[in-house]
Amino acid sequence: MSPNTPQRPHPYEPTLSTEVRKALAAHRPVVALESTIIAHGLPRPRNLRVAEELEELVRSAGAVPATIAVLDGRAHVGLDASELERVAGDPTMRKLGHRDLAPALATGASGATTVSATAFLAARAGLRVFATGGLGGVHRGWAETQDESADLRLLARTDITVVCAGVKSILDVPATLQRLETLGVGVLGYRTEHFPGFYLSSSGEPVDWTVRTPEEVAEVMRAGDTLGGPPAALIVANPVPQKDQLDPALHDRVLAEALDACREHGIVGQAVTPFLLGHLMRQTEGASLEANVAAVRGNVSLAARIAVAWATIHEGPLERDPAGSQ
Repeated sequence: MSPNTPQRPHPYEPTLSTEVRKALAAHRPVVALESTIIAHGLPRPRNLRVAEELEELVRSAGAVPATIAVLDGRAHVGLDASELERVAGDPTMRKLGHRDLAPALATGASGATTVSATAFLAARAGLRVFATGGLGGVHRGWAETQDESADLRLLARTDITVVCAGVKSILDVPATLQRLETLGVGVLGYRTEHFPGFYLSSSGEPVDWTVRTPEEVAEVMRAGDTLGGPPAALIVANPVPQKDQLDPALHDRVLAEALDACREHGIVGQAVTPFLLGHLMRQTEGASLEANVAAVRGNVSLAARIAVAWATIHEGPLERDPAGSQ
């Protein structure tokens, strides 16, 4: 091969769309978006309409959307229209967490990425801001099951800012917050002094730090980079607007019923979350789904504004050495 021949990227390296690659090269704002909500979180054909709407929300704020998925064994950071349609329309699309990425790439599989896989691939590609609905966390009854989402450990070693509406309310929120503290993952409440409850504006649990503008979030990011130290995510907890939240009394009643049904039917492990979320959607007649979509919209809009603020103050990537100094 001639030394002047451009090298093709390794097939296991993330493939950046042309738009994302150009934006990163020019230090323009980019927002990572997960694809699980498209493939597995919303009914067809609404899922595609929501996916397109979320990307448009990013663009309208002056940033570039980078929806992430694995297609035919290639990790894609940024999807074109046909690829987005494929993720939304293919019923065989797998659900990929961080631990599933290597097998998926090696076997040529296709799948939508969860929080852990999206955060990993986004950071690997050089993105700093990621928007999602709600994080995974510590499950109820952890003392007996030891069931904890892979999201937490991955975020504890990934340098990315995640805008979310808290953790899913079917989880043990106080235990999740304690676990995040133990793992050194920063948590900011966005215009709130209480951690959001995903479907609800508040879980009732306090946050230690509150910020009120995207610029404040960007300054926290810059302060963290300047201080150095081991990489870890920064969570920006953005509540769903009260007008869009699920009625709290309805939420509590239906969730209690769902937990009872889960125990009655002996549902455990990975089957618990989809069972509880499905029960909530049916018994609230779709209101929980609408609250979820409203939360995601708000998170994506805020993430785009944070990415714009970050691009404004950040002139180039800061290199970390093993000791964490600059």
